[in-house]
Amino acid sequence: MSAVLDNPIHDEHEHHGPPKGIARWLFTTNHKDIGSMYLWFSFAMFLIGGCMALTIRAELFQPGLQLVEPEFFNQMTTMHGLIMVFGAVMPAFVGLANWLIPMMVGAPDMALPRMNNWSFWILPFAFGLLLSTLFMEGGGPNFGWTFYAPLSTTYAPDTVTYFIFGVHMMGISSIMGAINVVATILNMRAPGMTLMKMPLFVWTWLITAFLLIAVMPVLAGVVTMMLMDVHFGTSFFDAAGGGDPVLFQHVFWFFGHPEVYIMILPAFGVVSQIIPTFSRKPLFGYHSMVYAVASIAILSFIVWAHHMFTVGMPLFGELFFMYATMLIAVPTGVKVFNWVTTMFRGSLTFEAPMLFSIAFVILFTIGGFSGLMLAIAPSDFQYHDTYFVVAHFHYVLVPGAIFGIFAAVYYWLPKWCGNMYSETLAKWHFWMSFVGMNLAFFPMHFLGLAGMPRRIPDYALQFADFNSISSVGAFTFGATQLLFLYLVIQAIRSGKPATDQVWEGAEGLEWTIPSPAPYHTFSTPPEIK
Repeated sequence: MSAVLDNPIHDEHEHHGPPKGIARWLFTTNHKDIGSMYLWFSFAMFLIGGCMALTIRAELFQPGLQLVEPEFFNQMTTMHGLIMVFGAVMPAFVGLANWLIPMMVGAPDMALPRMNNWSFWILPFAFGLLLSTLFMEGGGPNFGWTFYAPLSTTYAPDTVTYFIFGVHMMGISSIMGAINVVATILNMRAPGMTLMKMPLFVWTWLITAFLLIAVMPVLAGVVTMMLMDVHFGTSFFDAAGGGDPVLFQHVFWFFGHPEVYIMILPAFGVVSQIIPTFSRKPLFGYHSMVYAVASIAILSFIVWAHHMFTVGMPLFGELFFMYATMLIAVPTGVKVFNWVTTMFRGSLTFEAPMLFSIAFVILFTIGGFSGLMLAIAPSDFQYHDTYFVVAHFHYVLVPGAIFGIFAAVYYWLPKWCGNMYSETLAKWHFWMSFVGMNLAFFPMHFLGLAGMPRRIPDYALQFADFNSISSVGAFTFGATQLLFLYLVIQAIRSGKPATDQVWEGAEGLEWTIPSPAPYHTFSTPPEIK
């Protein structure tokens, strides 16, 4: 204690008060401030990545259009993927973790607050570096978000070095954020809060954090091998020097498949908080939910080569990865069953968080089914590198990760800022997002089954109708997100003050249900009394 009192920084703060203005945000160690910065940053990246997606969809609106150069089209597909994965979805969930985990486990802050600040402030520089490559000679990365070698080493633009450095910085940020989450959850829970009493959002983030710590170094390794191939004369991925391009795919996807679950598990946690609340029932099967999340995380490490069935692996390898991939459907099915059973015979109301959560369950399940189709090795030979794959992972990530984030923001925003958002506008946002998203991505299933290849800026005439529908849907979805931005700012600046009874007619609604929920958490609705 005396060391704290003797600290000159503390004395200075004693006299001048906490820092104001920009200094408050630059030097903050407050988990709520850092959570807010993550969320605003991720939304900015979401809009930038979204504009790149709209560039792609504008080019594909009709065949032969040539709005942009093919080279620029390739840069857009690469940057859109990288920015959405590393800049929009992951920082948004880290922002939610920062805001919610300390409050949910009864901790005063995150375990390592100064590292928390650092892990955020690395990100704007990492993405500034990545985006700046678009303005450099040679242009930005043009080799797809999976940056397969030798396309990303032998044939890449000179800016690939900046790309590698940017990826390293993102990885450092993610690892530090994950260490912070683990340290907070394991060391700073309130007395009496055992692991099996934690809210499910905390559980999903604990498991996600272990995934991050396990696989981010693998990504760092693969981009370092790229750097060596580009600058130092090694041949990790160059067949001419005794290397193997397929090695790149193995190492990348050993990171890449758990990464997919890093993006979806926190959303599982979010909807597992929201569905019981608006069903006014405890979550069905709390323990099985925890075990299902853990099973999904473990299985995610042994399915990576289903992304590369077409490289010519032995039949045994194809069978192993096919069955292992199908096995993930079991714990995922358990989760969907539990969510539906929680709603069954509940006293449901359909406020914005619940609408996004129900859409999550339905559309994520569709994405899961198309994933099962892709898991069948002989079928995958047909689907591989077509728009069917694009449809599949967008059905997992847009209604999964993005809708999960929207649901979380609507659910907790009144608690964060003390004001209520406009429920009417929120429902408009939901329905327009829902319609736009399905219009954009459902036709891609048909395009893929008919053989339209992905990442190509032009296509044959028979694909024109579905592509034009898809582009209209994408622009609808994109424009709707400006409504979301307006809605959030309006709530923060001039929303009605949030009371205990946040959602109208929602007596006894709890924001954070202790899980498993005690039966007395929910008061009897007035009409039953």
